[in-house]
Amino acid sequence: MRRRDLLALTAAAALAPLAAPALAAAPQTAGAPKRLVVVLLRGAVDGLNVVIPYADEAYYAARPTIAVQRPEAGEGAGLALDDHFALHPALAALMPLWRERQLAFVHAAGSSDPTRSHFDAQLFVENGTPGRHATADGWMNRLLAALPGPRGPTDAIAIGPTLPAILRGPLTVANLPLGQAAGHQLAIDRPEIASAFDRLYAGGGPLGRAYREGRAARAELLGQIGPEPQAADGGSLPANGFPAQAARLAHLLSRNRRTRLAFVALGGWDTHVRQGGAQGQLAERLQPLGDGLAALAHGLGSDWNDTVVVVVSEFGRTVRENGDGGTDHGHGNAIWVLGGSVRGGRVYGEWPGLSHAQLYEGRDLGVTTDFRSVLASVGERHLRLSDRAIAAVFPGLPPAGSEIAGIVG
Repeated sequence: MRRRDLLALTAAAALAPLAAPALAAAPQTAGAPKRLVVVLLRGAVDGLNVVIPYADEAYYAARPTIAVQRPEAGEGAGLALDDHFALHPALAALMPLWRERQLAFVHAAGSSDPTRSHFDAQLFVENGTPGRHATADGWMNRLLAALPGPRGPTDAIAIGPTLPAILRGPLTVANLPLGQAAGHQLAIDRPEIASAFDRLYAGGGPLGRAYREGRAARAELLGQIGPEPQAADGGSLPANGFPAQAARLAHLLSRNRRTRLAFVALGGWDTHVRQGGAQGQLAERLQPLGDGLAALAHGLGSDWNDTVVVVVSEFGRTVRENGDGGTDHGHGNAIWVLGGSVRGGRVYGEWPGLSHAQLYEGRDLGVTTDFRSVLASVGERHLRLSDRAIAAVFPGLPPAGSEIAGIVG
């Protein structure tokens, strides 16, 4: 078998498709691991209808049919966060975390690169180097290299059938679907086939290590995700199945003390038409997202105190609604930060305003906080990384303001 055929097989088997010898590091400290979970909303979620600037009159002038009403409007209105911002009502499941100060938002955040291309913007969010296509690895793989402690094949996991760009790099990462096919037996699980591959790749070279670490990752993860839940529809997840996946991820993390980084990508946020306000296409996606994040917090139990979840999208959307009742590709957006150590209950960031003169290129919410600054703060304050390590994870990152630096305790 050729090397590329082995890597294709191991990827399909939810193994570790990219591997290299682990770097030596200091032993991990005792107790619960400090964890980071990143959720990427592919397609550019409309942050202005997630964290609604209801005190800004320009918001309502620009969105006559899709604006979410002020909190005092009653049923279907935004959920007040403070005297300027409200939360979309479909995210009501997250309000207990807000009140407990375990949820924060950073508004007017985004990339320093002005692209409106989904492909490019998602790549820059994942490689952590806006404007640079040639970066060979993802920032979460570089983050894994910077974490202290011995390396293992399940230290970082990607939820899904393939390894995303954010976790590509020299260090071993496992990818695992948590849907109904997660625990299905594959050809490599059959003893006679596994034995043949074990003999074939028994050597000590990089390919042999990739194979063995991949097999170990699959065995470890499948032993911990538990049996598939039985639902009325025969066990298959609905299209908006994030709550069930989040609950299973919490179960996996609670049982696997080695995993310190996890990544999930959710699609369907490109709302050019029929976006809706309090109800509609966007609301139908936000509700399972909020329910899933609440399920993750609940399922982690005491481990929630040692977990930070960051929800980010590649860019925001236009301030003004378009002729199809939707929004187009924009610039600034809102980043969500959740966790037991988050200094929540507030909206961070410098709000630039929505009047025409204040808009980016006359159409978009401006970016006043680099998305990497939020992630760097989590790395420094939560994962206890040094300035040198942060610089390796996010090369070229400009200094962040003290406010953003304190978003995690």
